[in-house]
Amino acid sequence: MLELRWAGVLATALLCGYANAPAIARAAGAPVVAACADPRLPPELLDGSVPAPSSPLPVVTGTAPHVKLRLAVAADESTRELGLMCVLRLRPRAGMIFVFPSSQEWEFWMKDTLAPLDMLWLADDGTITAVAAGVPASTRQTPDDQVARRRGSGRFVIELQAGEAALDALGVGTRVLLPALKAEPQ
Repeated sequence: MLELRWAGVLATALLCGYANAPAIARAAGAPVVAACADPRLPPELLDGSVPAPSSPLPVVTGTAPHVKLRLAVAADESTRELGLMCVLRLRPRAGMIFVFPSSQEWEFWMKDTLAPLDMLWLADDGTITAVAAGVPASTRQTPDDQVARRRGSGRFVIELQAGEAALDALGVGTRVLLPALKAEPQ
């Protein structure tokens, strides 16, 4: 019952666009994902307890000079489209890697992204080509034309909680060693 009460409080805060929604989300027992989140997100990446999905997204480790990142793999169009939408909290050094079929310019529209994020674009060899730090969250009520958009060039994009890139010295030119990853056919 406590979980349902917190879900209601958080949903109200998010739907009304309250500035303190992230603080409410960190409260003990508060949910870490909203109902619109990808149900296959691996619990090990989320900062709180969630039921284990029957077939979670694969998780890989990316190794940078000073950090290891645990990343859910979004390698097909539908998973890339959902991404980290409706996620309220990630564990430190955890996030998602978006795998594209080729290296080119990719734009992300952050609709229903309820937590601020850092975004890293990586070349084929894992070298960071662009960083968008502190991409703002949007509420479910944010008008489409006010939702953040970020663009960069690469074959991969990593999303982490806001502040993580600076904390872990992940900047342009840094190389993240990744396992072999391929985009799935559409």
